[in-house]
Amino acid sequence: MAEPTMAQVRAAMNAMIDKAMETPNEPVAMAIVDSAGNLLAYQTMDNLRIFSRRHSLRKAHTSALMGLDSGENASRLHGQGRNIADQGDPMMTYGTGGLVIMKDGVILGGIGVGGYPSGQADEDLSRVGLNAMNL
Repeated sequence: MAEPTMAQVRAAMNAMIDKAMETPNEPVAMAIVDSAGNLLAYQTMDNLRIFSRRHSLRKAHTSALMGLDSGENASRLHGQGRNIADQGDPMMTYGTGGLVIMKDGVILGGIGVGGYPSGQADEDLSRVGLNAMNL
């Protein structure tokens, strides 16, 4: 099983934490998983709701297992007249904010953020982490 290196995971998490702390009144949770959806790193900010904590994990999990960004996966399902329940995994989510970690066509894992008012803002922070991995 391929997965990001510890150095890549640390770089991603540190970059996301630094960016998120620029707006501490908008707390988020950040998760990084390997290609099987196993947790590699997880961080939450103060005063974050439980749902957002769980949702960051679900977004990372969905991206890793599907090999698609979580929002793209939801759009694909919707276009097929299906929903997230059709995937048969309670850890899957329709929420935008998860990105697949991929190098040379190989899925290494997923990054997920939850907590911002929009899924696009969650995805933007996930992208900060993905970019910090220098894949």
